[in-house]
Amino acid sequence: MTRLGPGREFDRVRRIAAALGAGAMDLSDDAALLPAAGPTLVASTDVSVEGIHFRLEWLTLEEIGWRATAAALSDLAAEGAGADAVLVALTVPAAAGDDDVVAVMAGAGAAALDARARVSGGDLSGGPAWSIAVTALGWTSAPVTRAGARAGDALWVTGRLGAPRAALEAWRRGESPAEEARRAFARPVPRLAAGRWLARHGARAMIDLSDGLGADAAHLAAASGVALALELDLVPVAPAAVAESRQLCIAPEQFAAEGGEEYELLVALPEGFTAEDALAFERACGIELTRVGRAREGAGVHARLAGSPVALSGFDHFAAVRR
Repeated sequence: MTRLGPGREFDRVRRIAAALGAGAMDLSDDAALLPAAGPTLVASTDVSVEGIHFRLEWLTLEEIGWRATAAALSDLAAEGAGADAVLVALTVPAAAGDDDVVAVMAGAGAAALDARARVSGGDLSGGPAWSIAVTALGWTSAPVTRAGARAGDALWVTGRLGAPRAALEAWRRGESPAEEARRAFARPVPRLAAGRWLARHGARAMIDLSDGLGADAAHLAAASGVALALELDLVPVAPAAVAESRQLCIAPEQFAAEGGEEYELLVALPEGFTAEDALAFERACGIELTRVGRAREGAGVHARLAGSPVALSGFDHFAAVRR
């Protein structure tokens, strides 16, 4: 059974799953889990499209290749998997030259190497605009899906949120973003080591925040059959997001929770996971781990900021072009 949160993209996934019937596995996660004799093979495909996920005036071609590859690798991180290989299917516009193609692939290769993986194949095709479909492959002995959260579990996020959105908002105004924000958007780091650590230390459910905390929390809630109560006052906010949120007169915590393109992880951990455990995570992985809420009986996402309810939005792949 495919259990996803709301949104047009996911309404379409539900219809696809119904049409495929017995021809599809459970499509509730961004990655497929393929049991083998030993560890589980994890496979994920992610597509980045010019005008939807990136613009050439904002990023170099190498950065475009890096971002697309990091997005696919991030889905492995959310399963608690390591990375072994990526395959890149690249659609090239007619105006692009050979050097442009090599530049995109150099970025993809650099992101793969940074994750201790290699580019192992792919495809080249012509088309009206740049499009990069990256398939990432890895293994895990302890897969973590979105479906395991239980009432009473605490909700934690890795890192600090909001910097990629800060870059996006600055570009939309025709300004250059702060370096922290630009780096977070252009060269995101998939949290592979963090995902593996959390899988080994009791993670019940995990998802990356590519569509934003609000939107992705809804998918974890739907897959697990629980409600998620988020305390936005606790959300760790990147400094660049604080500055940018003031431009839009939005509370920094809400700005960060609705950002998307984060590639940080939201994880449900049992109540026995303590602040001391979080410190051990930070020492091992080099990034913060912050509690932001709790799973409870019910359904959906219930966010509060300064004691008042807040309706969170996220990225819609089928809305008007945002990026």
